[in-house]
Amino acid sequence: MLELDGVDVAYGSVRALRGVSVRVDAGELVTLIGANGAGKTTTIRSISGLLRPTTGSIRFEGTPIHTLAPEAIVGLGIVQVPEGRRIFPELTVEENLRVGAYLVRDHARITERFERVYSLFPRLRERRRQAGNTLSGGEQQMLAFGRALMAGPRLLLLDEPSLGLAPLLVQDVARVVTDL
Repeated sequence: MLELDGVDVAYGSVRALRGVSVRVDAGELVTLIGANGAGKTTTIRSISGLLRPTTGSIRFEGTPIHTLAPEAIVGLGIVQVPEGRRIFPELTVEENLRVGAYLVRDHARITERFERVYSLFPRLRERRRQAGNTLSGGEQQMLAFGRALMAGPRLLLLDEPSLGLAPLLVQDVARVVTDL
């Protein structure tokens, strides 16, 4: 499904990734583990099209994607939940979720995705008319996760999904990830 082959990424003259190769098959749950600064986020940002490899290739279902724009990569079904939640604080929960479906034109499909997100995260349904910045940290993480699901991902990239969450919420996030 996803294959990185010999990927190098640099920030200016500083090489952040060197020769990264990894393969992810359909249905697999893969975790990148390493110290701060090891390149986990850089790897995810490269897959998402936010950073360009200086060498190597990134392929999704055999098609090179390392030169595509981020929105084209989302269109292929690769969706990222960034570290730090990155919700739109002034938008309501419902508006934040709708942003995740910006490439979806079928209204019925959008409605189905809202229902799926609300079934996974019932608290978001309760708070759908509230501004994002009024949610707790755990609720904001649910919202960021839900927004990604609205895009209908075939490959979901989670960057530090449990960062700053209470232990019970970490268990909830783990449950949702394994249920997908």
